Parts: sequence; C-alpha cells; structure tokens
Amino acid sequence: MTDHFTNPFPAPDAARHAIWEMLVPRDIDAFLAADWSLVADDFIEEGFIGIHGNKADNPDRWTLAFPNLAAYRKEWLRQAQDFASQTFGEDARTAIFRTTTLREIEIAGETALVRKKFDGSILRPDGTRDIMQWQTLYTCRYHRGAWKISGFTGYLPNPMGTP
Repeated sequence: MTDHFTNPFPAPDAARHAIWEMLVPRDIDAFLAADWSLVADDFIEEGFIGIHGNKADNPDRWTLAFPNLAAYRKEWLRQAQDFASQTFGEDARTAIFRTTTLREIEIAGETALVRKKFDGSILRPDGTRDIMQWQTLYTCRYHRGAWKISGFTGYLPNPMGTP
C-alpha cells in the first residue's frame, strides 16, 4: 500500500525532494485553504506561461489560457474558492493526496520536467463521486536558490490516448 503523504524522494535527492514538497503538500494545502500566499513564492513570474489542455489528447484543442502568472493566479483562486464552498463525504485533503501521483521528475541542469497525475475521486455527501482524472506537465527551474514553477501544460487527460 502506498503512503500518499510521504515524499517518495529521499532527502539526499534534494532537487526532487524539494520539487515534490512544492507540488504536492504545499500545493494541496494552499488550494484547500484558498490561500495563494502559501504558494506565491513557488513561481517565477517573469516569462510564466500556462497551457490549458482542455482534457484533450489533441494539442490542436489546447489553449493559451494563462499567458502570465496573474491570469493563472486568478483562475487558481476561483477554483480554490469554489472547492472550499463545497462539502464532501470524506476528508478532502486525504482524498486529494490519495488521487495525486508525482513520481517522475526529469532534471537537466537547473531545469526540470515534472509529471503530476490525478487518478481517483472524492466522495460527495450523497454517496456519488467527483472524478479527479487529469495530469499536468510542469516546467521548473532552479531560481535564486530554490526550485520554482516557470510554466505548465495542464488539464490534460489521464491517461493520454493509446500508444
């Protein structure tokens, strides 16, 4: 059984360990608190870009939804506030951790490609489930002494099409 709360990268693997901490527990906790200030320092504002995959396998359907960090911050806050207004039939934090997998981090020098996947659901009070099934490819850079997010291509289907 997997412990979804434990960083799979040991502390001596400092880069991967730090990236996982940034993109899993810190991101989840900030989202649940609807508090951007908890993750604001995790981004490189200059040159930031976010691509919205619209849960489509076909890149022709992807959009430049977040041409800058301000646009992404606005949408992130909207989603976090909407989530915070809802009730669930289980602990939301536990459910999000359970659905989240981040085990692939490719590092080349001071740049990283990170694959974060969601595959699961969260229980509603009426017994139904909200499906959480998408993935995000983050680009991160070692910037001013820490790993930070420089952009992403997200809201992609998980899994993508067949090989």
